[in-house]
Amino acid sequence: MLREFRLPDVGEGLTEAEIVKWHVAAGDTVKINQTIVEIETAKAVVELPSPYEGTVSALLVDEGRTVEVGTPIISVDVVPEDGTEAGEAIPPAEGAVEPGMVGGPAPKPERQPVLVGYGVKPGTTTRRQRKQPAAPSATPATPAPAPAPATVAVPPQVQAPAVPRQGGRISVLAKPPVRKLAKDLGVDLSTLVGTGPQGSITRDDVQAAVAAPAAAPYRAGDVPAGGEERIPVKGVRKATAQAMVASAFTAPHVTEWLQVDVTETMEAVRRLRELPDFAGVKVSPLLLVAKALITAVRRHPMANAAWTDEEIIVKRYVNLGIAAATDRGLIVPKIKDAHAMSLPELARALTELTERARAGKCSPAELTGGTITITNVGVFGVDAGTPIINPGEAAILAVGQIRDMPWVVDGQLAVRKVTTLALSFDHRVIDGEQGSYVLRDVGAMLEDPLRMLAWS
Repeated sequence: MLREFRLPDVGEGLTEAEIVKWHVAAGDTVKINQTIVEIETAKAVVELPSPYEGTVSALLVDEGRTVEVGTPIISVDVVPEDGTEAGEAIPPAEGAVEPGMVGGPAPKPERQPVLVGYGVKPGTTTRRQRKQPAAPSATPATPAPAPAPATVAVPPQVQAPAVPRQGGRISVLAKPPVRKLAKDLGVDLSTLVGTGPQGSITRDDVQAAVAAPAAAPYRAGDVPAGGEERIPVKGVRKATAQAMVASAFTAPHVTEWLQVDVTETMEAVRRLRELPDFAGVKVSPLLLVAKALITAVRRHPMANAAWTDEEIIVKRYVNLGIAAATDRGLIVPKIKDAHAMSLPELARALTELTERARAGKCSPAELTGGTITITNVGVFGVDAGTPIINPGEAAILAVGQIRDMPWVVDGQLAVRKVTTLALSFDHRVIDGEQGSYVLRDVGAMLEDPLRMLAWS
C-alpha cells in the first residue's frame, strides 16, 4: 500500500521549509527512523526520519523547493507482513492520508508515541476504507502537466513532483525493473509521460529519455564575467534578515565601545588548555568572554531582560547566544542555562554548539529562547562593529580581534594584547549608566580574570 509522508512542523510553529537534500531515491528500500531528507526551516537544517518501512515509490518535491507544512513530500510502498502493514505502528505525521483510500473516518485513535520532531495530534489522523476497484474506463485519463521546474536545476536522480493520476493517487506508475533501470541511468521518472497500460512508464520510455538531449543545468558560479547572479532569499538567511530589520527599526539601539588589555586573559587561556578538566575541549578567549558576560549579567540583571510594551521581563537565567557564520547565513545557537555551568561545562557546550551550528545540525529549539548574545567579529580580522540586538533580548556584545598594541602599564609603554568590546543595548530597557556598568565589568574581568572568581 502506498503511504504519503507529509512535511511535519518540526517545532516553533514553522509554516514552511525548503527541501535541501534527499538521502533516498525512487526504488530505494527504507526503514523506520532512517534519515530520508534534509530540510531547511527559518531556524535550522533538520534531518527527517522515515515513519514507514518499505520501498520509495516517488519523491514528490524537488530539492531546492520550499513547501508548506502538510504538503506530501514522499510516498512509500509499505510492504504487508503477516497480514499487517509495515510501519503501521508509526502513525502518519500531521494528518497524513493514504492514497487510493476513501470512506468515512474511523473512531479517533489514542495519542501514540511518535518520532522525534513529529507533531502528531490526537484525532488528526484517520483511517478510511479501501476503495473498490473501478471498472476500466474506455478513455484513459490524461496526466496533468508537471509543475514548472525550480529555478536551480537538481541532479538527475532527484525525483520531481509526481504527476496526479486516476483515483487521486499521486505516484509514478512503473514496475520495479523499470525503476531500477531509471535509477541506474539517472532518469527522473516523474518527468516522463508513460506509454504503457494506464499511463505506466516502460523500459522504452526510460531508454528514450536517455537518448534525448538534456539542457545543461545552471550552477552557482557559472555566471560569465560582467553578468549577474541572483541568489534566492529564503530559509535561515531570510528569517535572519527579517529579524534584524525588525530589531533595528523597533528597539532604540545604543552602542558603547571599550578597548581592553587582555594580556592576562590570553595567559589564562594558555594555562587552562594544560588542565586535565579541559582535555579534548577547545579553549579560546571567547570562553572567558562568555564567562565574564554571564558574571556581569548577574551583577546587572537588566542586561538580561526583554521589552514587551506592557512590561519588562527580567530573566534570572542566562541562555547565551553565540553568533555563528555559516554557508546558509548567520545563525545564533543558544547555550541554555549557561549561568549554571562550571567553566569546563561551558567550554564543552560552547565547542559542541558552534560545531553543530557550522555543520547546519542545530535543532530549532537550540536557536530560540536566548536572553543575551555574543558575536565574535574578531575571527574575521576586524577590530569591532555595531551589532544589532536579537529580537527578544536587550543587549549584544561584539568582541574584536586581539592584536599587539602599544599600551601604558604602570606609567611605562609596553606591547600588550588588546581587543575592542562593543555593547549594543535597548535603551528602553537599559539606560546609559547601566549599559556602561555592564561593559566596564566585562572589560575589568578580561583585564584581570581573577575578578570572575571574586564576582561570581
